[in-house]
Amino acid sequence: MEPKVAELKQKIEDTLCPFGFEVYPFQVAWYNELLPPAFHLLLPGPTLAFLVLSTPAMFDQALKPFLQSCHLRMLTDPVDQCVAYHLGRVRESLPELQIEVIADYEVHPNRRPKILAQTAAHVAGAAYYYQRQDVEADPWGNQHISGVCIHPRFGGWFAIRGVVLLPGIEVPDLPPRKPHDCVPTRAARIALLEGFNFHWRDWTYRDAVTPQECYSEEQKAYFSTPPAQRLALLGLVQPSEKPSSPSPDFPFTTHTPKKPGNPSRARSWLSPRVSPPASPGP
Repeated sequence: MEPKVAELKQKIEDTLCPFGFEVYPFQVAWYNELLPPAFHLLLPGPTLAFLVLSTPAMFDQALKPFLQSCHLRMLTDPVDQCVAYHLGRVRESLPELQIEVIADYEVHPNRRPKILAQTAAHVAGAAYYYQRQDVEADPWGNQHISGVCIHPRFGGWFAIRGVVLLPGIEVPDLPPRKPHDCVPTRAARIALLEGFNFHWRDWTYRDAVTPQECYSEEQKAYFSTPPAQRLALLGLVQPSEKPSSPSPDFPFTTHTPKKPGNPSRARSWLSPRVSPPASPGP
C-alpha cells in the first residue's frame, strides 16, 4: 500500500475503529467500471476512496453511547444519525483535506442511490458480493433474486455504512484487493441467496460462514423492530420538535467505548436496495 494511503487509512481507522467500524481503501475507477454512467461517482478514476462498514461491536461501542448523548434528533433513524456523527468526525480529523462523505442511505432527487454500497464493498475487498450470476445454472427461473455481501469474518453480521471520498488525492498505483470468496460452492451460494431472499427473518443467511462475532440478542431485537417503533423500544421520549436524550429507563445495557489508539480488530450492480423490502435491518 502506498505510504500516503497507509497514513490516511490509519488516521481514519483511529477515528472510527474504536467504535466498531472497519475501513477499506479503493479507487473510484474500480467502482465505476462495474456500473453504467448514471451510477458513476463523478471523480477522476484514480481518486482515493474508503469504504466504511460497521461490525457487531458498533452497537455497544458507538450506538449506545450516542443514544445517551445529546446528539440524537427525533424523526430520523438513530443508527443513521450515529453513523453520520462518526463519519463527520472523519472530516474533523483531516481538516486540511477536501472530503466528501456519502452514507449508504443517501439518494438523489430522483431517488437513485448516490452509492451502491454492496458494489463498493466488493471492489474495496471488504466483503464478497454474491449475486445470481455467481450460481451456474441457477434454479430460480423468472424469480427476482437480490444479491448479498458476506464478510469473511462476520458473515452477514455487519452493515455497509458509506464511503469517504477524497477529491484531489489520486492513487493510480493502489493495488486492487479482491474480496475473499468465502462461499465458494454452488450449493452454498444457492442456500445463501435463498436464505437472504426468502427466509431473511430467521437471520440464518448471515451464518453462511461461521462468524467470529454476531449480533447480540439486543441488536437482533432492535433491528427486528419496525423503524417506527424503535424509539419506544429504546425508552426514548418522542417530543414534537426538540432533541431529547434517552430516558433514565433506557432498557439496553451501557458500554464505555474504547479509547482510540488500539482498534479491535446488494443487490445486483444496479439495484438500489441492500435487502429485500421488509428486511429486519442491518
